Amino acid sequence: MTTVESELNIRRGYASSEGSTNEKIDPTTVEEEVFRDEKPDISRPFPRDPNEMIETHQLTIRYAVLSSTLSLVGASNIYLGLKTGFTFGPQAIFGFAIIKPLSKALPESGIIGRLFGGPFGPKENCTVQSAATASGGIGILFVSAVPALYRLNLLSHLPSADIGKLIAITACASFFGVFFVIPLRKYYIVKQKLTFPTPAATAVTIHALHNSRNGAAVARKKSLALLLAFVVAFCFKVVSGYAPGVLFDWHIGWTLYRLGFTSIISLDNYGWWIEFTPAFFGAGMLSGLNASWSFLGGSILAWGIIAPSIVKNGLAVGVAASKSFPLISYNSLSFDHPSDFTTAPSPRYWLLWPGILMMLLYSFVDLAMNSGFIITHLRKLKTSDFNPRGWFGRSQAGEGTDDEDEDETPREDRVPTLWWTLGLAASTIMCCAILATMFHMNVGEAILSLILGFFFSFVGVQSAGTTDINPVTAVAKASQLVFGGIAKGQHLAQSPAQTVNLTAGIIAAGSAAQSTDMTGDLKTGYLLRAKPRNQFVAQLCGAVVAMFLNVGLFILFTTASECILYLPPDGTCSYQAPSISAWVAVAVAVTSPKLPIPSSSGYTAIGMGIFVVISVVVKHLWIPKKYWVCIPNWNAVGLAFVAPQIPFSIAMAIGSVFNYVWMKRNPAGFDMYMFAVAAGMLAGEGLGGVLQALLSIAKVDGSRFGTAIGCPGFEFCG
Repeated sequence: MTTVESELNIRRGYASSEGSTNEKIDPTTVEEEVFRDEKPDISRPFPRDPNEMIETHQLTIRYAVLSSTLSLVGASNIYLGLKTGFTFGPQAIFGFAIIKPLSKALPESGIIGRLFGGPFGPKENCTVQSAATASGGIGILFVSAVPALYRLNLLSHLPSADIGKLIAITACASFFGVFFVIPLRKYYIVKQKLTFPTPAATAVTIHALHNSRNGAAVARKKSLALLLAFVVAFCFKVVSGYAPGVLFDWHIGWTLYRLGFTSIISLDNYGWWIEFTPAFFGAGMLSGLNASWSFLGGSILAWGIIAPSIVKNGLAVGVAASKSFPLISYNSLSFDHPSDFTTAPSPRYWLLWPGILMMLLYSFVDLAMNSGFIITHLRKLKTSDFNPRGWFGRSQAGEGTDDEDEDETPREDRVPTLWWTLGLAASTIMCCAILATMFHMNVGEAILSLILGFFFSFVGVQSAGTTDINPVTAVAKASQLVFGGIAKGQHLAQSPAQTVNLTAGIIAAGSAAQSTDMTGDLKTGYLLRAKPRNQFVAQLCGAVVAMFLNVGLFILFTTASECILYLPPDGTCSYQAPSISAWVAVAVAVTSPKLPIPSSSGYTAIGMGIFVVISVVVKHLWIPKKYWVCIPNWNAVGLAFVAPQIPFSIAMAIGSVFNYVWMKRNPAGFDMYMFAVAAGMLAGEGLGGVLQALLSIAKVDGSRFGTAIGCPGFEFCG
């Protein structure tokens, strides 16, 4: 949901520096810059470097091994997504940091050398990136719609009993999304020449890392920074799990209460404490000031102003969380009686509806206002460009000739039309069969969900290509509205209606998100002159890994923390999973005879929604772009309403300020190290969370051998 501003700063450094291609550079005295060159044209492939190595193979055994390994970095995506809904894709620097030293250390001769050694270039680096993204990106389903099925008791009690179903539905979304991405490449990358800021910046980064002049020295420094940040974050996360109230969470309200300031306990009750989280400090570094402070501002508005006000006025109630201390939970999402949803909701449930409506309206209106980009590009196109045969036909892989072909990729390197068309047909048949036999959807409903996924992919790619914001997860909730109407038209009972609703949403959102991510990767490959055919194969391999890896990680996390699926009465869980709550709320709302929304919450949602629409329209029509950074990111504000995770918004705000000061005080060091440090912290805490889950399953985690010192009510808070 965020623009990776660090990579754009790398691009700016790349574009603004000058240098001679003939000067000798001592690797030991290389300045801390990416590399010197003229401003790159990101609408077409980068010019060939005469000193660039010749890559004879881009699909290698080591690529397959490493991409599967990098997919584990996607575990940090599931960890972060379950925490707050934020996700960040695997990055190119990880592949470089692992393979480059390996390629130099191993001999080029012998079996091991032929399999894992040899030169490592930017095109193979891009292929590794493509496979890792394909396998890790689909994990977004397991922090949103898939757990929602369990929270509504629509599948077995635990995911371990549904392994076959989970693998099958993951395959549906991932393969369908991969196969129809090829025509999107030709239309959006080659013809419309959309920018795709983050994928373009990734291409610049890979190009810089492999630059024959100073790339080795730069890469060595980045790799060391990445490794150090990863190790520190990983170790800190694991160790702090045994003393969370001392090392990880500082519950200031609880501490002051114990010192005699009794009324200050409300600070802790509403979720205001400090958490030393490397991942969200790094997320703030990557997200920038606007998104991070919008998130914090939303937390202040929701949990510092609105929540206490509605509790005081009797519009929402809390649940006692302790028999010995005045600890109250305001996070409950389950109620004893259906009428409690509207008459006695928790502040979290009350705030859910304004948050969801803000995110939906912001995504739709911002996309509509950006339609000017679409109109501008459409005006530049010729009549023949609207012929679908031109998107899908002969110029994809070299059949025939086309004098007006704008694709600079050699025809023999393109994806043959037969490959993706047959794959698309086979994946469509597979989806219909799986959805009909396992999830009780008829063929018409299955095909409609695929069509919606195809439509949402156009929305997502256009938005990501122009604004670097992927609105698919928010926009795809429209599929829930569509299938809610279908279920009522068929007079389905509530449980079957919810199953169809969420299953269709998984297919539509998953395939659209997958295709949007894959199109961005193809943009990176297009700039680096990587072979689309090889990237396509890598994406298919990544999709295969995704079926098993993401299901396994989901089972791991939910086995260690069952509250992810089934919230306790007070709503307390170490994984608040805001996206799950949003999907559940929409599914319940569109399948219930009467909307289960408190009237005061509904009116507030409408009022704030109108304000969001007006602010977005005013921003696009009358506010100069240089001042847009001062306009709140309403998606982040809405997320704060949905996710009662104030410590994360505080950490992100601090991280963004640290990043801004670093950029101003030491721009050279910032361009060199910032992204590596932030990526290392994200991956380190994410994989540390995976190890904590394993320790919990093994019954040797902090809840059994740790201390509750510093935790509210002296109950372990890890």
